[in-house]
Amino acid sequence: MEINRYDVLESRQGELAVEGQRVCSWVQLYKPRQKNDNPDRALKMTAENLFLTLADPSNEPNAETLRLIQFLALMLERKRILRPKGTRADGEGIARSLYEHAGTRQLFAVPQADFSPAFFVSVQAQLSLLLGPPAEPAPPATPAEPAEPAEPAEGVASSAAIASPAASAERAEAPGEESALPPSVSGSAG
Repeated sequence: MEINRYDVLESRQGELAVEGQRVCSWVQLYKPRQKNDNPDRALKMTAENLFLTLADPSNEPNAETLRLIQFLALMLERKRILRPKGTRADGEGIARSLYEHAGTRQLFAVPQADFSPAFFVSVQAQLSLLLGPPAEPAPPATPAEPAEPAEPAEGVASSAAIASPAASAERAEAPGEESALPPSVSGSAG
């Protein structure tokens, strides 16, 4: 049995004539992204700006902002905006993690934290005050018939996987022949 995938604009789906049984199909909306339409980058910049503001050496951190600085340092290290440069103990015996900002090469000494569940709960509460409560989770999707659009939208693509036993038999009988479909339209899996 051969399985083929066809990627077709929804407006031209009726023109596609293939043999075999349709196993599945799906529709994917295509929307080109704007240059400044990157929510991850916007979030990174917001977190980065907040860290740079709170961790500025001219600002004396209090207990509340210190937790946020430690959390943001951890997050920005993971995003590779901050690079770990080791640890050192200050004059008061407090261990500090050294971070270098990737863009500015500025060094930050952040007191090391005990990353316990209580730490993250307190940071979440702080962030809720700053940014508002977390968004409500989306309700679980219920299986339903997809709504048919009145007119095909530009940039809507449809894909289908067709299982064709006849095509498999033909291919088995004539192994040297090429596919009648263009390579961009057909693909085999199996």
